[in-house]
Amino acid sequence: MARPHGDLTRARLIEVAGQVFAERGFHAATGQQICRRAGANAAAIVYHFGGMDGLYRAVLDEAQRRLVSTEALAAAAAAQRDPVKKLQAFLGLIVQALASPASRSWAGKLFGREFVSPSALYGRSHDRLLRTRAGILKGIVADICGLTPQDPSVARACLSIMAPCAVMLLVDRSKMGRLFPQLRLRTEDVPRMTQHLVAFALAGLRALKSSHTRAARAATR
Repeated sequence: MARPHGDLTRARLIEVAGQVFAERGFHAATGQQICRRAGANAAAIVYHFGGMDGLYRAVLDEAQRRLVSTEALAAAAAAQRDPVKKLQAFLGLIVQALASPASRSWAGKLFGREFVSPSALYGRSHDRLLRTRAGILKGIVADICGLTPQDPSVARACLSIMAPCAVMLLVDRSKMGRLFPQLRLRTEDVPRMTQHLVAFALAGLRALKSSHTRAARAATR
């Protein structure tokens, strides 16, 4: 079934705006430039999105959907009962997103730009999104370590787990290839990379759990 012309225009504006925002950032982009490149009427942004602010929110929502949604991460973790398997499912989805063409398209670049230099417009919404994802991971880490999600050690552990993923998103892939020629991130590499990240994470979490256990025993003597 053919999509209505208005839907096609809206989709085209999101696609082109995503490219422009990824190249120039929100504040340097203009509606005129986006409409001209999209072949749309100059009033199309106001008509479909209410203005540039609404367009930017729609573009970032689409970028998140193309990479990995918070709902998908939550569902993947909830589908497992064992916390180690939850961690594998959580990291597996993220690595799969990083290996996908979307991570190298405007969607990945824009999400990375917003992560490093958040816009005043989307900053709080992005923070809420990241807090939700962090909450999922904190729950998993806390279960593995036998700690509460509020323990500062859990937050530090989450930072250590997510740092490699942030590097893979933010660092130029060609530069990474020059530094580590043996390191590739293709679709077929996802299981191996996920296994590697989980193995390193579990080694750190087990050491953390052991440290807390020894400290608790010492405190009771």
